[in-house]
Order: sequence, then structure tokens, then C-alpha cells
Amino acid sequence: MAFPLLRLHLFLHLTLLVFFQSIYKIIKKMGAAKQTDLACISEGEGSSCVEQHAIIEAAPIVSSYNEKIRPLLDAIDKLRSLMVMEEGIQLPTIVVVGDQSSGKSSVLESLASISLPRGQGICTRVPLIMRLQHHSSPEPKFLLEYNGKVEHTDEVNITDDIVNATNAIVGGGKGISNTPLTLLVKKNGVPDLTMVDLPGITRVPIRGQPEDIYDQIKDMIMLYIKPEESIILNVLSATVDFTTCESIRMSQSVDRAGDRTLAVVTKVDKAPEGLLEKVTADDVSIGLGYVCVRNRIGDETYEEARAISQHLFQTHPLLSKIDKSMVGIPVLAQKLVQIQASSIARNLQLPDIVKKINDKLNSCLFELNKMPKSLSPVAEAMTAFMQIIRSSKESLRKILVRGEFDEFPDDEHMHCTARLYEMLNQYSDQLHNCEESDTKSNFLVEEIKLLEEAKGISLPSVAPRNAFLVILQGKVKGISSIPIGFVEKVWSYIEEVVMSVLMHNTENYYQLQVCTRRAGHNLISRMKERSVEWMMEIMEIEKLTDYTCNPEYVSEWSKLMGQQDAFIHLMLTENHSTIHVEGIGEVELGVLRQYPPPHVLSQAFDLKMRMTAYWKVVLRRLVDCMALHLQLSVSKLVNQDMEIEIVNELMGPNCGGGIEKNAGGISSSFHQAREAD
Repeated sequence: MAFPLLRLHLFLHLTLLVFFQSIYKIIKKMGAAKQTDLACISEGEGSSCVEQHAIIEAAPIVSSYNEKIRPLLDAIDKLRSLMVMEEGIQLPTIVVVGDQSSGKSSVLESLASISLPRGQGICTRVPLIMRLQHHSSPEPKFLLEYNGKVEHTDEVNITDDIVNATNAIVGGGKGISNTPLTLLVKKNGVPDLTMVDLPGITRVPIRGQPEDIYDQIKDMIMLYIKPEESIILNVLSATVDFTTCESIRMSQSVDRAGDRTLAVVTKVDKAPEGLLEKVTADDVSIGLGYVCVRNRIGDETYEEARAISQHLFQTHPLLSKIDKSMVGIPVLAQKLVQIQASSIARNLQLPDIVKKINDKLNSCLFELNKMPKSLSPVAEAMTAFMQIIRSSKESLRKILVRGEFDEFPDDEHMHCTARLYEMLNQYSDQLHNCEESDTKSNFLVEEIKLLEEAKGISLPSVAPRNAFLVILQGKVKGISSIPIGFVEKVWSYIEEVVMSVLMHNTENYYQLQVCTRRAGHNLISRMKERSVEWMMEIMEIEKLTDYTCNPEYVSEWSKLMGQQDAFIHLMLTENHSTIHVEGIGEVELGVLRQYPPPHVLSQAFDLKMRMTAYWKVVLRRLVDCMALHLQLSVSKLVNQDMEIEIVNELMGPNCGGGIEKNAGGISSSFHQAREAD
């Protein structure tokens, strides 16, 4: 445990240094005047300062304040590459979401002026971090970063290279992964933006996709859009009702007022009717507004597509009525840059990110300082090890044997004796309520059929024993999965409890924790296997013979048989459809009337009542034996087997060959002490 925390400590320290260096360079470069500009940007999209700087330069979708935002964006991207978000430190992020076939890829292609993977099904299978940078050089530059590698690509091969990189991350199938792929685009004319493109939402898996593909995509999207620092770019098709879009439902679940949601409406040329009303009524609460765009079609170049789009919004009888501040890719790019600048400035005016990194660093330092110093002397290591064993055994005795839970007063899962008692009661209920324990269904039918097949040359009116055994064996076989399932369930619970205690007591000793985890898992796996074998043997014993010395069997059978004469008389003389039999319930008689003579009914009734009385004994025996077996097994686990298993594992080759190595080095004195013993 010490080594991972130490690595985390160094990582966070490095992250903090990098961040401070980035901020220092920004402040030094920007000066006081540009700090004022950032303050203007942070006031919001509609401020006069933003309007002043939102002049479009030579490239139609590049804003004049890019040079002010680029250093800040570089600092954020640097932190993102250092994976601070995995440590719970959130960064300002534009997250692109949309239903499958909403036109999401077309929007991103138009912003970046590059081609992205397309086709049937989900094209984006991993989070694609798109870093767009305006590049003064006429020669564009493209880089792909994934799995610790950096690869160069070009406009011709970028689509194939993204597909290959995705396959390297998640495999060649159609599944998805949360491992990101970063695409750096340095190109003249692109806006300075960093966006995270997520898989399109689909409810129905296609061939090759996992059945829970919707849940996987939803979980990934929620992970990215839930932080308050995230800006949600929701891509909607003009051809659908916005209120039914799954992406809208997800964004509303984390941003009900829409304060950090911007909507892009695609395919406007396919459904222009009523579009103006949809974007002005704003029934789905898009706080940052709408931008309507026409998708690039076929072999159109990006310049041609932009010109056609501009002409469409100027001349179309319906689309021309939409305000020009709400249409076109250039407007979308400008809005995104402004919103991004506002978000970054807002989040960096007060050093929230620095504070979060400092808090995380201090937390790790606190945990690091709690850890013991290196246990180089073997005696100290042995002392610590024995203390861990004693503490673990005592904790487990309390919660598993004595029913004391003062160490876990608020964690009911660790109140083990109560939970085991509940499981045992559920096991008993399951046995008593299963189909084999139903005495009313097909009353006497099975018994009569068996008696017919068991007839032989013997005294009349004597029920053959083999008929009883056939019924018994069928019932035992029918319930055999219930005890086995209970054994597996209860040992899985015991394993959770034992591992929780062991991991807690060894949390400051990483190598010992690894060995202890392995030892605990191996031991409980063997004990579970022994319990299953024991239960299977018990079931075989129950099928083998019918025996009990329990006087309740005779008492119950006699009580049930006291109704025999009345039952047969009513069935033969009265026209009842049902009869109430005490201890059985209301039974149907229709089928039985076809089975004369009376002596057959008498034998069947006797056989049924013997089985009913004996089955209660069998079920009680299965529950009682299971309870006693569990008590003995848990006691042996805590008091004997666990300590032996951990010591053997620690001394074995899987843990470095002995405690002396885990204490910091080989100790000849420890070897001598062991040999002397």
C-alpha cells in the first residue's frame, strides 16, 4: 500500500508543479491588460468585452482572443494528460453528446475540417479528446495519443488511424471502453477548442455489441457531464422531437436549468418546418442557446459546404427567418470558443484547481505519514505481523462467532451473526415453500400411480416400502439445488466479511496485503468446496434410506391418519369437489374418483401421510445440520485455519519467500531462529 500512495504523492506533486509553471507562464505572457480581457470574457457570452474581441480573423472560424485563451487551454490540456481527473480533480471540459445518427460526427468534422470514422452502429467507441489548435503554418499537423504512445498521421489516413487506435484500445469488436484517445489537430483556420466526443447513444445492441451497451454508454456520458465544470454540447437532429431525445434526458438529469448546455441542431435542410418554433420555444431548457447547422453532404469540400449552408440560411423561406446569430458552423465555433473561455476564466479566477490538487496532496501526505517506517529488523516485522493476525482473529471472533459488532456499529453488512441467521431462515423458508413441499397439489395421484406399479405377490393392504423410497428420492433430488445454492451464497458472504477485515488490518503493508488476500481467498474457496461436498453427501444419505428416531414423526403421522376413514367416506358417498384435510389444506377430489377400489385409496392415503410427516423431519434435519456445520466451519476458519493459511502463504514463493524479505531484506538471524525451532 505504501508504494502506490508514494507514487500518487509524487504524481500529484509533479502535477502541481506543472500547473504552477503553466500559470506562471500565462501570467507573465498576458500581463495586466490581458488579465482584464479574461475578466471580461468570464462575465459571459453577452458582455461587451466579449463582443469586442469576437471579431473573426482571416480564417472564418478563428476568434481574435484565441491567443489569450490558448495558453490557458494548453495548461488545462496538460493537466488532463496527467490524468488529474482520475483523482477526482475536475477540469473545464466541452463534452459532445448525442443520440446515434444525430449528425454528431458531421458537426465535429466541420469544426476540425477533417474526416472522422463513419458507418453503421457506433463509430466512436472510446472518449475522443479532440484538441483543435489554430496553426499559422499552411502545413497541418495531426497527432494521435493513446496507451502511452504518440503517433503522427495526416489528413488522408486520419480516419483509418483513428479506427486502428480505437481497436488497439478496446479490440476489434463493437464494444466500448472508457480509455481515452487524444487527437491533436494543428491546422490553419480551426478554432482553439478542446472537446471530448463520446459514443452515440443507442438502446438496441447490434450483432457483436454487448447486451448492456446502452447502460455502458449512459454510464460513460454521465461520468463526463455530471461535473459542474463540464459544458454539454448536445447534438440534436431537426428531424426528431427534442423532448424524446435520450441525450436531452441525460443532460437535463445533471443540468436541469440548462445553464451549461448548448444545443446544435443538425439536418435542418431535411426538416425545416417548425424549426424556428422549436428553437425559440426552448421546451427542453437549453440555457446556452441553439445553433442550427446544415450537414456536409457527399463529396462537398468544407468550404463548399460552408458556402451552401450560408446560402441556405439566407434564401430558404423558412430557415432564413432564424436569427443569423443562431446559424452556421462559424457561429457554433465562435460560441464554443467564447463559452470555453468563460468557463476556463471562471474556474481559474479563484484557484479552485490548485486548491483541489493541494487538498489531494495533503490527504496523501497524511496517509503516507500514518504508515510505519520500513520494518528492516525481522523482529519488528514479526511483531507487526503477529499483531495483525491477533487483531484480525479477534475482530472475526467478535462478528462471526460472538455476535459483537462494536467495531462496525453502523455497517449492518458486518453484523454477521444476524445476517447468517437471516440467511438460514431464508434457506428454511425456501425449502418449506418449494414445489416438492407442496402437499396439496395432485393429492394422492402420484401415490396411487406408484402403488399400481409396485404391486407384487405379497400380503394385501400393505404399502410397499419401495414406493415410499421412490417418492422420497424424487423429492430430495428436486430440492438438491437449494442447499448447494445456500452453501455458495453463505460462503460468498463470509468471504466478503473476512477479506474486509484482513484488508483493513493490513492496509499499511502492501506486500502483506497481497499475500493475505491470496491466502484468504484460497482458504475460503477450499472451505466452500468442502461444504458443498458435505452437503452433497447429506443429500445422498437422505435419498438412501428413510429413518428417524424423532417421536414427532409418529405423532404427526398418527394425527394425519386419524382423518383417513372420514376422507374415504366423504369421497365415496358425497359429491364434494374439495375436502379439507387438517395438516394438508383444501384438496381437490375430481381426479381421485377414477381410482377405485377403496383399499387403493386407503394405501395411498397412508403413503401420503407417512411422506408428509417424514418430509417435515427431513427439512428440519437439513436446516439443523446446515446451522451446526456453519458454526463449526466458521469456528475452525477463525481459530485455526486462517492463521496457518496466511503464514504458509507468506513463507511461500508467491510472496517473496518469507517475512524477512518483506521486512526489507534477508535476515540470517530469522533463518536461524526458525531452524532452531
